[in-house]
Amino acid sequence: MAIGNQKIAFNICYEDVFGEEIIQALPSATLIANVSNDAWYGRSIAAYQHLQFSQARAIETGRMVIRSTNTGATAIIDEHGILIKTLPEFTEDVLEGSVQGFKNATPYVLLGNWPIISLCFIALLGWFMRHSKLLWILKKK
Repeated sequence: MAIGNQKIAFNICYEDVFGEEIIQALPSATLIANVSNDAWYGRSIAAYQHLQFSQARAIETGRMVIRSTNTGATAIIDEHGILIKTLPEFTEDVLEGSVQGFKNATPYVLLGNWPIISLCFIALLGWFMRHSKLLWILKKK
């Protein structure tokens, strides 16, 4: 969605937990916006844990995140994952602030989860090769 000269990557509720979902709209999107119903969390810390996922997406993508919730953690998050402004839980209010769009592409935006998946596969392959060689040596004796 384009607003002014900014292109916004919108995601709904828990979609912001999955980084691979978010980077599909990048690098063309300059901002990320999340709209979420956190009411089902009640008065637990879960709404703030959900907010931390949004902070992680800001760091991974190098984009500011605007987050609007009905009862949870409404916030403006900078591109480094730092909370710029927040609203208290279970209040009705308007959060006003400034946001800046960014066009850069972080390594995560370019490569996604593939570097980590590759490292896990290499580690698993190394473990398997080491242990199969050990089993072969033990069988030989």
